[in-house]
Amino acid sequence: MRIELRGSGIHVSLIQPGPVTSQIRRNSIPHFERWIDWENSARAEDYRARLQRRLYRANGPDRFELPPSAVTRKLIHAIESPRPRARYHVTTPTHVMGALKRVLPTRALDWVLARA
Repeated sequence: MRIELRGSGIHVSLIQPGPVTSQIRRNSIPHFERWIDWENSARAEDYRARLQRRLYRANGPDRFELPPSAVTRKLIHAIESPRPRARYHVTTPTHVMGALKRVLPTRALDWVLARA
């Protein structure tokens, strides 16, 4: 889209927030329970071992979580910039992933993500 709109005066930027304080897990539970038949899924063990623990356990904020205002600040910066960047990373994990994407081959990056 950024390439298609080049020269039109419309700038396209991606804002990559990462972990931001929200109610997404709590709001997802009714939909998960209604629409996902995880017990009959080929990935049932993954649901049991990982997703359910993250979905149902209230651990408080993630280690690198920022408030929504951090995203708002990046958005305002992009809107007000005469030459906005293609990507704006908000939290530490998005900065780290942006750097890893630039230096690691795809298979190595996949390996890193599988360990996270």
